[in-house]
Amino acid sequence: MLALDGGAYGSALHRFADGLSERPRGILAISAHWQANLPLRITTAEKPGIIHDFRGFPVELYALDYPATGDPKLAEQTSALLSAAGFESVPDSRRGFDHGVWSVLRHAFPAADIPVVQVTLPMVEPARLGELGKALAPLRNEGVLILGTGGLVHNLRRVRWDSAGDSIEPWALEAEAWFMERVEGRRSDELFHHRELLPFSVEAAPSTEHLDPLFVAFGASDEQDSLMTVFEGFQMGNLSLRSFAWM
Repeated sequence: MLALDGGAYGSALHRFADGLSERPRGILAISAHWQANLPLRITTAEKPGIIHDFRGFPVELYALDYPATGDPKLAEQTSALLSAAGFESVPDSRRGFDHGVWSVLRHAFPAADIPVVQVTLPMVEPARLGELGKALAPLRNEGVLILGTGGLVHNLRRVRWDSAGDSIEPWALEAEAWFMERVEGRRSDELFHHRELLPFSVEAAPSTEHLDPLFVAFGASDEQDSLMTVFEGFQMGNLSLRSFAWM
């Protein structure tokens, strides 16, 4: 529903994008909502369109569009970088952008005038996801924004649908803080082994697809980067909206 009314969250995304020192020449997105086995798939259509990959929501949500173009050249460049790092990939000319991508970008870049390419999120261990991010990192030096979308705490079985987020469950706060301490301290070994080390790991991420984009983004970052908080907050009692960027 944040796609319809982003509130403070949507405004924060827009301020972040508007404040970038250089406008991205392209966006490479990895979302929780396009997870698949290897080989990786890469969108190659010039006009991919979007997918309304959800049910049971207000009709206004299905009327939304995000008509960003694709970028076949960026897709080809991405494929070459992945291949050099040992990640096999194949082109996908039919896939549109899922809501994990367009619901974020419509707030950050509402004009939809920056080309977007999406790569599947592979079902591999966190350390390997970090390697995937590292393989993509050279794109940053060429003006490409690497976008990982998901959630540090995302457990729909535990959300309180009647809560606006003013009363946050302690376990959710503790889990988010644990992740952020390791992100900020670049403690990758602990971060990648959250299942063994974080007491609330299963509560925070009963399945890992919403957490896994973090590891890709972490791998694409560098020790010289500054970590910037874009938004901090929860909704529905325990659903984290924490957003941040390496600059």
